[in-house]
Amino acid sequence: MEPLNGKSIAFNHRHLSRPILRTQDLSIGYETKNGPFILEEHLNIRIHNGELVCLIGPNGCGKSTLMRTIAGLQKPLRGTTYIEGKILKSLPPHKYARLISLVLTDKIQAGAFSVKDVVAIGRYPYINHFAKLRPYDCKIIDRSLEMVHLESYSDRHFSELSDGEKQRVMIAKALAQDTPLIMLDEPTAHLDLPNRVEIMNILKKLAINTNKAILLSTHELDLALQTADSIWLMKRGTAIRNGAPEDLVLTGAFEDVFACDAFDFDKSTGAFKVKHISKGSVALLGSGIPYLWTRRALERDGYKISEGTGHEVSVKIVGSNCWQIASGGFQDNCKSIAMLLAHLRHLDYYKTKKAD
Repeated sequence: MEPLNGKSIAFNHRHLSRPILRTQDLSIGYETKNGPFILEEHLNIRIHNGELVCLIGPNGCGKSTLMRTIAGLQKPLRGTTYIEGKILKSLPPHKYARLISLVLTDKIQAGAFSVKDVVAIGRYPYINHFAKLRPYDCKIIDRSLEMVHLESYSDRHFSELSDGEKQRVMIAKALAQDTPLIMLDEPTAHLDLPNRVEIMNILKKLAINTNKAILLSTHELDLALQTADSIWLMKRGTAIRNGAPEDLVLTGAFEDVFACDAFDFDKSTGAFKVKHISKGSVALLGSGIPYLWTRRALERDGYKISEGTGHEVSVKIVGSNCWQIASGGFQDNCKSIAMLLAHLRHLDYYKTKKAD
Protein backbone atom coordinates (compact mmCIF):
# COMPACT_ATOMS: atom_id res chain seq x y z
CA MET A 1 0.00 0.00 0.00
CA GLU A 2 1.28 3.46 -0.92
CA PRO A 3 -0.07 7.00 -0.80
CA LEU A 4 -1.43 8.37 -4.05
CA ASN A 5 0.40 11.64 -3.64
CA GLY A 6 3.75 12.01 -5.36
CA LYS A 7 5.11 9.25 -7.53
CA SER A 8 2.66 7.74 -10.02
CA ILE A 9 1.54 4.26 -9.05
CA ALA A 10 -0.76 1.71 -10.64
CA PHE A 11 -3.73 0.60 -8.58
CA ASN A 12 -3.64 -3.00 -9.63
CA HIS A 13 -0.29 -4.33 -10.68
CA ARG A 14 -1.94 -7.27 -12.44
CA HIS A 15 -2.81 -4.90 -15.25
CA LEU A 16 -0.14 -4.22 -17.86
CA SER A 17 -2.44 -2.29 -20.21
CA ARG A 18 -2.68 1.48 -20.38
CA PRO A 19 -5.01 2.79 -17.63
CA ILE A 20 -8.47 3.97 -18.58
CA LEU A 21 -8.20 6.87 -16.13
CA ARG A 22 -5.11 8.59 -14.82
CA THR A 23 -4.35 11.94 -13.27
CA GLN A 24 -1.10 13.82 -13.31
CA ASP A 25 -0.16 16.03 -10.34
CA LEU A 26 -3.85 16.69 -9.65
CA SER A 27 -4.84 19.10 -6.87
CA ILE A 28 -8.48 19.37 -5.83
CA GLY A 29 -10.37 21.92 -3.77
CA TYR A 30 -11.92 25.35 -4.17
CA GLU A 31 -10.91 28.85 -5.12
CA THR A 32 -11.74 31.36 -2.37
CA LYS A 33 -11.21 35.08 -1.96
CA ASN A 34 -8.25 34.23 0.27
CA GLY A 35 -6.73 31.88 -2.28
CA PRO A 36 -7.12 28.18 -3.08
CA PHE A 37 -8.53 25.86 -0.42
CA ILE A 38 -6.72 22.59 -1.10
CA LEU A 39 -8.27 19.26 -0.09
CA GLU A 40 -5.75 16.95 -1.81
CA GLU A 41 -2.75 17.66 -4.01
CA HIS A 42 -0.18 15.90 -6.20
CA LEU A 43 -2.59 13.06 -6.93
CA ASN A 44 -1.44 10.52 -9.51
CA ILE A 45 -4.39 8.17 -9.82
CA ARG A 46 -4.86 5.22 -12.14
CA ILE A 47 -7.79 2.91 -12.81
CA HIS A 48 -7.63 0.00 -15.22
CA ASN A 49 -10.32 -1.92 -17.07
CA GLY A 50 -12.14 -4.59 -15.11
CA GLU A 51 -11.55 -2.93 -11.74
CA LEU A 52 -14.13 -1.99 -9.14
CA VAL A 53 -12.66 0.81 -7.03
CA CYS A 54 -14.38 2.20 -3.93
CA LEU A 55 -13.63 5.69 -2.61
CA ILE A 56 -14.15 5.77 1.16
CA GLY A 57 -13.63 8.37 3.85
CA PRO A 58 -15.34 10.41 6.59
CA ASN A 59 -17.83 13.12 5.72
CA GLY A 60 -16.12 16.33 4.64
CA CYS A 61 -12.86 14.71 3.57
CA GLY A 62 -13.37 15.61 -0.10
CA LYS A 63 -14.80 12.47 -1.71
CA SER A 64 -17.44 14.33 -3.71
CA THR A 65 -14.93 16.99 -4.75
CA LEU A 66 -12.55 14.33 -6.01
CA MET A 67 -15.33 12.55 -7.91
CA ARG A 68 -16.55 15.80 -9.50
CA THR A 69 -13.03 16.84 -10.45
CA ILE A 70 -12.17 13.49 -12.01
CA ALA A 71 -15.46 13.58 -13.93
CA GLY A 72 -14.77 17.08 -15.23
CA LEU A 73 -17.72 18.65 -13.40
CA GLN A 74 -15.38 20.80 -11.30
CA LYS A 75 -12.15 22.47 -12.35
CA PRO A 76 -8.99 21.18 -10.68
CA LEU A 77 -6.79 23.62 -8.84
CA ARG A 78 -3.89 22.13 -10.73
CA GLY A 79 -3.01 19.10 -12.80
CA THR A 80 -4.52 17.06 -15.59
CA THR A 81 -6.97 14.16 -15.93
CA TYR A 82 -6.60 11.73 -18.83
CA ILE A 83 -9.30 9.37 -20.11
CA GLU A 84 -7.93 6.67 -22.42
CA GLY A 85 -4.90 8.88 -22.98
CA LYS A 86 -6.99 11.95 -23.91
CA ILE A 87 -6.93 15.14 -21.83
CA LEU A 88 -10.37 15.41 -20.23
CA LYS A 89 -10.78 19.19 -20.45
CA SER A 90 -10.02 19.15 -24.19
CA LEU A 91 -12.82 16.72 -25.05
CA PRO A 92 -15.95 18.03 -26.80
CA PRO A 93 -19.22 16.95 -25.12
CA HIS A 94 -20.05 14.17 -27.59
CA LYS A 95 -16.63 12.54 -27.14
CA TYR A 96 -16.75 12.97 -23.36
CA ALA A 97 -20.13 11.19 -23.31
CA ARG A 98 -18.56 8.19 -25.02
CA LEU A 99 -15.81 7.86 -22.41
CA ILE A 100 -17.44 8.57 -19.02
CA SER A 101 -20.93 7.76 -17.77
CA LEU A 102 -22.12 9.15 -14.46
CA VAL A 103 -24.65 7.91 -11.91
CA LEU A 104 -25.27 10.70 -9.42
CA THR A 105 -27.28 10.84 -6.19
CA ASP A 106 -29.68 13.47 -7.57
CA LYS A 107 -33.31 12.40 -7.68
CA ILE A 108 -34.39 11.78 -11.26
CA GLN A 109 -37.68 13.35 -12.34
CA ALA A 110 -38.61 11.15 -15.28
CA GLY A 111 -42.29 12.09 -15.45
CA ALA A 112 -44.20 9.50 -17.46
CA PHE A 113 -41.06 8.00 -18.99
CA SER A 114 -40.90 4.25 -19.11
CA VAL A 115 -37.90 2.32 -17.84
CA LYS A 116 -36.80 1.72 -21.43
CA ASP A 117 -37.10 5.46 -22.20
CA VAL A 118 -34.76 6.31 -19.31
CA VAL A 119 -32.19 3.68 -20.30
CA ALA A 120 -32.42 4.84 -23.92
CA ILE A 121 -31.01 8.23 -22.87
CA GLY A 122 -27.68 6.44 -22.54
CA ARG A 123 -27.66 5.89 -26.31
CA TYR A 124 -27.96 9.60 -27.20
CA PRO A 125 -24.20 10.07 -27.80
CA TYR A 126 -24.45 7.51 -30.62
CA ILE A 127 -27.72 8.24 -32.41
CA ASN A 128 -28.43 10.71 -35.23
CA HIS A 129 -29.94 14.19 -35.02
CA PHE A 130 -33.44 12.77 -35.32
CA ALA A 131 -32.88 10.78 -32.07
CA LYS A 132 -34.01 7.59 -33.78
CA LEU A 133 -32.97 4.37 -32.11
CA ARG A 134 -31.58 1.70 -34.41
CA PRO A 135 -32.13 -2.02 -33.86
CA TYR A 136 -28.54 -2.16 -32.58
CA ASP A 137 -29.33 0.51 -29.95
CA CYS A 138 -32.46 -1.35 -28.85
CA LYS A 139 -30.42 -4.52 -28.45
CA ILE A 140 -27.93 -2.70 -26.20
CA ILE A 141 -30.77 -1.24 -24.11
CA ASP A 142 -32.36 -4.67 -23.64
CA ARG A 143 -29.01 -6.19 -22.75
CA SER A 144 -28.31 -3.41 -20.23
CA LEU A 145 -31.64 -4.03 -18.48
CA GLU A 146 -30.91 -7.75 -18.42
CA MET A 147 -27.56 -7.16 -16.74
CA VAL A 148 -29.24 -5.36 -13.83
CA HIS A 149 -32.05 -7.94 -13.63
CA LEU A 150 -34.78 -5.61 -14.90
CA GLU A 151 -35.50 -7.12 -18.31
CA SER A 152 -39.19 -7.55 -17.42
CA TYR A 153 -39.51 -3.90 -16.30
CA SER A 154 -38.98 -2.33 -19.74
CA ASP A 155 -42.49 -0.91 -20.14
CA ARG A 156 -43.11 0.08 -16.53
CA HIS A 157 -43.19 3.76 -15.56
CA PHE A 158 -39.95 4.84 -13.93
CA SER A 159 -41.87 6.81 -11.28
CA GLU A 160 -43.57 3.64 -10.06
CA LEU A 161 -40.35 1.87 -9.13
CA SER A 162 -38.79 1.50 -5.70
CA ASP A 163 -35.58 3.39 -4.91
CA GLY A 164 -33.51 0.25 -5.40
CA GLU A 165 -35.11 -0.45 -8.77
CA LYS A 166 -34.60 3.15 -9.87
CA GLN A 167 -30.92 2.91 -9.00
CA ARG A 168 -30.59 -0.22 -11.11
CA VAL A 169 -32.28 1.58 -14.01
CA MET A 170 -29.69 4.36 -13.75
CA ILE A 171 -26.90 1.78 -13.80
CA ALA A 172 -28.51 0.25 -16.89
CA LYS A 173 -28.52 3.73 -18.50
CA ALA A 174 -24.80 4.03 -17.78
CA LEU A 175 -24.25 0.59 -19.31
CA ALA A 176 -26.23 1.56 -22.42
CA GLN A 177 -23.94 4.59 -22.77
CA ASP A 178 -21.17 2.02 -23.30
CA THR A 179 -18.26 3.97 -21.84
CA PRO A 180 -14.98 2.45 -20.59
CA LEU A 181 -15.40 4.24 -17.25
CA ILE A 182 -18.53 4.34 -15.06
CA MET A 183 -18.55 6.65 -12.04
CA LEU A 184 -21.17 6.46 -9.29
CA ASP A 185 -21.63 8.86 -6.39
CA GLU A 186 -23.06 7.08 -3.34
CA PRO A 187 -25.05 4.52 -5.38
CA THR A 188 -26.36 2.76 -2.25
CA ALA A 189 -27.41 5.89 -0.33
CA HIS A 190 -30.96 5.72 1.08
CA LEU A 191 -31.34 2.04 0.17
CA ASP A 192 -32.17 -0.78 2.56
CA LEU A 193 -29.65 -3.55 3.23
CA PRO A 194 -30.87 -6.08 0.62
CA ASN A 195 -30.80 -3.40 -2.09
CA ARG A 196 -27.36 -2.15 -1.01
CA VAL A 197 -25.99 -5.68 -1.24
CA GLU A 198 -27.64 -6.25 -4.63
CA ILE A 199 -26.28 -3.00 -6.09
CA MET A 200 -22.73 -3.79 -4.96
CA ASN A 201 -22.97 -7.35 -6.31
CA ILE A 202 -24.24 -6.06 -9.65
CA LEU A 203 -21.38 -3.56 -9.92
CA LYS A 204 -18.82 -6.23 -9.07
CA LYS A 205 -20.17 -8.57 -11.74
CA LEU A 206 -20.33 -5.75 -14.29
CA ALA A 207 -16.67 -4.91 -13.77
CA ILE A 208 -15.79 -8.55 -14.39
CA ASN A 209 -18.21 -9.30 -17.23
CA THR A 210 -17.94 -6.03 -19.18
CA ASN A 211 -14.27 -5.28 -18.44
CA LYS A 212 -15.22 -1.69 -17.66
CA ALA A 213 -13.59 0.37 -14.93
CA ILE A 214 -16.07 1.27 -12.17
CA LEU A 215 -15.34 3.95 -9.59
CA LEU A 216 -17.81 4.69 -6.80
CA SER A 217 -17.84 6.71 -3.63
CA THR A 218 -19.51 5.00 -0.69
CA HIS A 219 -19.88 4.80 3.07
CA GLU A 220 -20.50 1.04 2.86
CA LEU A 221 -17.16 -0.09 4.29
CA ASP A 222 -18.35 -3.62 5.03
CA LEU A 223 -19.60 -4.14 1.47
CA ALA A 224 -16.54 -2.48 -0.07
CA LEU A 225 -14.29 -4.87 1.84
CA GLN A 226 -16.17 -7.78 0.28
CA THR A 227 -16.44 -6.52 -3.31
CA ALA A 228 -13.83 -3.89 -4.21
CA ASP A 229 -10.62 -4.73 -6.08
CA SER A 230 -9.07 -1.56 -4.67
CA ILE A 231 -10.07 1.00 -2.06
CA TRP A 232 -9.07 4.65 -2.06
CA LEU A 233 -9.06 5.81 1.55
CA MET A 234 -9.35 9.55 2.14
CA LYS A 235 -8.69 11.55 5.29
CA ARG A 236 -8.47 15.30 5.49
CA GLY A 237 -4.87 16.46 5.86
CA THR A 238 -3.21 13.18 4.84
CA ALA A 239 -2.36 11.54 1.54
CA ILE A 240 -4.96 9.24 0.03
CA ARG A 241 -4.05 5.63 0.64
CA ASN A 242 -4.93 2.86 -1.76
CA GLY A 243 -4.62 -0.86 -1.95
CA ALA A 244 -6.42 -4.15 -1.81
CA PRO A 245 -9.01 -4.07 1.01
CA GLU A 246 -7.12 -6.73 2.95
CA ASP A 247 -3.85 -4.80 2.79
CA LEU A 248 -5.54 -1.68 4.16
CA VAL A 249 -6.95 -3.74 7.04
CA LEU A 250 -3.59 -5.30 7.90
CA THR A 251 -1.69 -2.01 7.82
CA GLY A 252 -4.14 -0.33 10.22
CA ALA A 253 -5.27 2.27 7.67
CA PHE A 254 -8.94 2.00 8.64
CA GLU A 255 -8.22 2.54 12.35
CA ASP A 256 -6.30 5.67 11.44
CA VAL A 257 -8.88 7.15 9.09
CA PHE A 258 -11.91 6.34 11.24
CA ALA A 259 -10.36 6.71 14.70
CA CYS A 260 -13.11 7.37 17.26
CA ASP A 261 -13.62 6.97 21.01
CA ALA A 262 -17.03 5.39 20.44
CA PHE A 263 -15.92 2.33 18.45
CA ASP A 264 -12.99 0.18 17.34
CA PHE A 265 -12.22 -1.40 13.99
CA ASP A 266 -12.10 -5.17 14.38
CA LYS A 267 -9.42 -6.57 12.07
CA SER A 268 -10.72 -10.11 12.49
CA THR A 269 -14.14 -9.26 11.03
CA GLY A 270 -13.54 -6.09 9.01
CA ALA A 271 -16.30 -4.29 10.92
CA PHE A 272 -16.57 -1.51 13.47
CA LYS A 273 -17.44 -2.55 17.02
CA VAL A 274 -19.15 -0.22 19.45
CA LYS A 275 -17.27 0.30 22.72
CA HIS A 276 -19.47 -0.75 25.64
CA ILE A 277 -19.19 -0.05 29.34
CA SER A 278 -17.48 -3.07 30.89
CA LYS A 279 -19.54 -5.21 33.27
CA GLY A 280 -16.83 -7.73 34.06
CA SER A 281 -15.91 -11.17 32.78
CA VAL A 282 -18.03 -14.18 31.86
CA ALA A 283 -16.64 -17.62 31.14
CA LEU A 284 -18.29 -18.96 27.99
CA LEU A 285 -18.17 -22.60 26.98
CA GLY A 286 -19.52 -23.88 23.69
CA SER A 287 -18.82 -24.10 19.98
CA GLY A 288 -20.17 -23.40 16.52
CA ILE A 289 -22.66 -20.77 15.44
CA PRO A 290 -24.50 -20.66 18.82
CA TYR A 291 -21.17 -19.85 20.50
CA LEU A 292 -20.39 -17.00 18.06
CA TRP A 293 -23.77 -15.32 18.48
CA THR A 294 -23.82 -15.85 22.25
CA ARG A 295 -20.40 -14.25 22.46
CA ARG A 296 -21.58 -11.36 20.30
CA ALA A 297 -24.62 -10.80 22.54
CA LEU A 298 -22.55 -10.89 25.72
CA GLU A 299 -19.97 -8.47 24.33
CA ARG A 300 -22.75 -6.15 23.16
CA ASP A 301 -24.02 -6.14 26.73
CA GLY A 302 -20.59 -5.18 28.04
CA TYR A 303 -19.09 -8.49 29.18
CA LYS A 304 -15.53 -9.57 28.51
CA ILE A 305 -15.44 -13.19 27.37
CA SER A 306 -13.11 -15.81 28.77
CA GLU A 307 -12.90 -19.50 27.95
CA GLY A 308 -11.09 -20.33 31.18
CA THR A 309 -12.42 -21.29 34.60
CA GLY A 310 -12.55 -19.62 37.96
CA HIS A 311 -14.81 -16.74 36.96
CA GLU A 312 -17.66 -15.64 39.16
CA VAL A 313 -20.15 -16.15 36.31
CA SER A 314 -20.07 -18.90 33.69
CA VAL A 315 -22.30 -19.67 30.72
CA LYS A 316 -22.38 -23.06 29.03
CA ILE A 317 -24.15 -23.75 25.77
CA VAL A 318 -25.73 -27.17 26.24
CA GLY A 319 -28.02 -27.28 23.21
CA SER A 320 -29.43 -25.32 20.30
CA ASN A 321 -31.99 -23.70 22.62
CA CYS A 322 -30.42 -24.07 26.05
CA TRP A 323 -27.87 -21.92 27.89
CA GLN A 324 -26.77 -22.90 31.40
CA ILE A 325 -25.77 -20.02 33.66
CA ALA A 326 -23.99 -20.50 36.98
CA SER A 327 -22.84 -18.01 39.62
CA GLY A 328 -21.80 -19.12 43.08
CA GLY A 329 -24.59 -21.38 44.30
CA PHE A 330 -27.02 -20.15 41.65
CA GLN A 331 -27.63 -22.17 38.50
CA ASP A 332 -30.39 -22.03 35.91
CA ASN A 333 -31.16 -22.91 32.31
CA CYS A 334 -32.23 -20.34 29.74
CA LYS A 335 -34.17 -21.06 26.56
CA SER A 336 -32.94 -18.01 24.64
CA ILE A 337 -30.13 -15.49 24.54
CA ALA A 338 -32.59 -12.80 25.61
CA MET A 339 -33.40 -14.82 28.75
CA LEU A 340 -29.70 -15.37 29.38
CA LEU A 341 -29.01 -11.62 29.24
CA ALA A 342 -31.95 -10.95 31.57
CA HIS A 343 -30.52 -13.39 34.14
CA LEU A 344 -27.11 -11.72 33.92
CA ARG A 345 -28.66 -8.29 34.45
CA HIS A 346 -30.46 -9.57 37.54
CA LEU A 347 -27.21 -10.99 38.87
CA ASP A 348 -25.49 -7.65 38.24
CA TYR A 349 -28.32 -5.85 40.02
CA TYR A 350 -28.18 -8.00 43.14
CA LYS A 351 -24.38 -7.86 43.15
CA THR A 352 -24.57 -4.05 43.09
CA LYS A 353 -27.20 -3.99 45.85
CA LYS A 354 -25.06 -6.28 47.99
CA ALA A 355 -22.03 -4.05 47.50
CA ASP A 356 -24.09 -1.01 48.57
